[in-house]
Amino acid sequence: MPVYKGDKKGAKAPSSKKPSKKSNLIRNLFFWLFIAIIILAASSAWQGGSGADQLEEVPISDVIRRANEGEIAAIEIIGQEVRVTLRGYEEATQVSRKESGSSIFEQGVNVDSDIEVTITEPSAWGGIIWNVVLTIVPIALIAGLFIFMLRQMNGANNQAMGFGKANAKVYNDSKKIKFDDIAGNEHAKQDLLEVVDFLKSPKKYEALGARIPTGLLLAGDPGTGKTLMARAVAGEASVPFFSISGSEFAEMFVGVGASRVRDLFSKARKNAPSIIFIDEIDAVAHKRDARGGAGREDEQTLNQILVEMDGFDGKTGVIVIAATNRIDMLDRALLRPGRFDRHINVQLPERKDREEILAVHFKNKPHKNIDLKSLAAKTTGLAGADLANIANEAAIIAAREGKKEVGNREVVEAFEKVAIGPERKNKAMNEKERELTAYHEAGHAVVGFVLPDSDPVHKVTVIPRGRTGGVTWFLPPEDRSYKSIYEFKDVMARAMGGRIAESLIYGPDAVTTGAGSDLRHVADIARAMVIEEGMSKKMRNRVFPEVDSGWLGGKKYDYSEATAREIDEEVEALTIEATKRAEAVLKTNIDALKALASELLKKETLEEEEVTAVLKPLTKLPDAAKLHN
Repeated sequence: MPVYKGDKKGAKAPSSKKPSKKSNLIRNLFFWLFIAIIILAASSAWQGGSGADQLEEVPISDVIRRANEGEIAAIEIIGQEVRVTLRGYEEATQVSRKESGSSIFEQGVNVDSDIEVTITEPSAWGGIIWNVVLTIVPIALIAGLFIFMLRQMNGANNQAMGFGKANAKVYNDSKKIKFDDIAGNEHAKQDLLEVVDFLKSPKKYEALGARIPTGLLLAGDPGTGKTLMARAVAGEASVPFFSISGSEFAEMFVGVGASRVRDLFSKARKNAPSIIFIDEIDAVAHKRDARGGAGREDEQTLNQILVEMDGFDGKTGVIVIAATNRIDMLDRALLRPGRFDRHINVQLPERKDREEILAVHFKNKPHKNIDLKSLAAKTTGLAGADLANIANEAAIIAAREGKKEVGNREVVEAFEKVAIGPERKNKAMNEKERELTAYHEAGHAVVGFVLPDSDPVHKVTVIPRGRTGGVTWFLPPEDRSYKSIYEFKDVMARAMGGRIAESLIYGPDAVTTGAGSDLRHVADIARAMVIEEGMSKKMRNRVFPEVDSGWLGGKKYDYSEATAREIDEEVEALTIEATKRAEAVLKTNIDALKALASELLKKETLEEEEVTAVLKPLTKLPDAAKLHN
């Protein structure tokens, strides 16, 4: 896998737009004004309730009568309001109102009466200000709320108008990632370097009438670094990099995806020279004849992509790079020359590449005495993302144990955790189950050790790992691109070794469900040999590839019922052969089986050297062809 060597991180996508300071200030102002009005109103209500509203209201004639009869001790006049304090009371208990412009003496109170009269002039400005506040502020609040709602509606309209806009992330500082910062897949780099050279010097190609591929399709397994390779192209060329996922075009409304495609290509042309990167393009560019419905939203989106890419004249300076791990799902019209006319296979890393990738991921981790070369040899078939996960798990294990550096033990433990699952030492197993597991795993190991075309035994353990009760682990000594019939048959035979060992030790009817995954593995290999590889005896060199299954999906093969019966017979024959070969090996080496199981019960886990020491008396048959015949 190509992997970023540098310690600098790529540019982050612009964050979503946040409300401006001015908008927040206006909202806060309206909020506090509203709170102030509530407080003033509550204060006014409290003051009114604690004053005249709590006094007994009586007619002015009653006040005059009581004043003349000597029942009133004091009168307080505030404007037209008359507050009466009866004798024997310390505060006013009654309130009345007099005529405007006249005094209480003019209205009939005896001037010579022994009454303390206090006249207080009301504040005219206070009433005016209060009336203004109660009148203007609510109007202002209502007006402000109305304006705020209009702005919100306008924003919603803008969002609605932007519904068809592409939400592509733009990386203008992609130059932080270069091809020199990437390990692995040198052939893919070479293909992409031509694109970089074109973006830097387009006139050199145009002078010779050359047209650079306008579409590059990066295809490969998940985790092999397709996205990183595309970022490196933009980084080398120092051009804007528009990144978007295929699923971001998908919408339930017909036409929205096509609108986003138009918007994305329009932005890229305005910023030319530039690169458009569409990740997981199979989400939007699947085969049209496999889904049906010409008016579907996804079909409209795909059609727009086809139109936009076909419209390039080679001089726009816009290059489309797409990534997928399901190239078989893409529409054929998208793969033709003129659109994605260059297909780059980003492969799983080879041993040398894996060592470089591991060195990259351990670069910023304190480590000591790590054998990366040995680890790279063991990690056949793992992608760069898996290798990064191993390095991270090793650091986690070291930190959990309080260590300051990552050592080789932590790396090996992390590798085994990623490859076959974590140990489950707390899983309760009685002695009978442990013994059965030991014989089961020993059966795998003995068969695999004897058969000439089987990979070497790497480790055997009766400690449950992942979903298994025990593990017998085989690792190839070197990377291989092809497998022969001999190798497939040996893999099936050693897979049957666990079930056969149970049967020989405990009896045919005492076998357990522990071999369930082994039997499925054998069935998958046998069916693949017959249907996909043409490796069966009766149907040699005939294959039955998967064909289009229609809009309902699912696997479908194009052969008759008679052929299906023949395929089943061939699968059965391969399974029976694997069973007989495993049984022959274990019956011949029953003592070695028991010895290895006994050693497993003592130590629980045996490494390759320990397994070899126990099984050393056994020898592999050198002539594979003779063995299989």
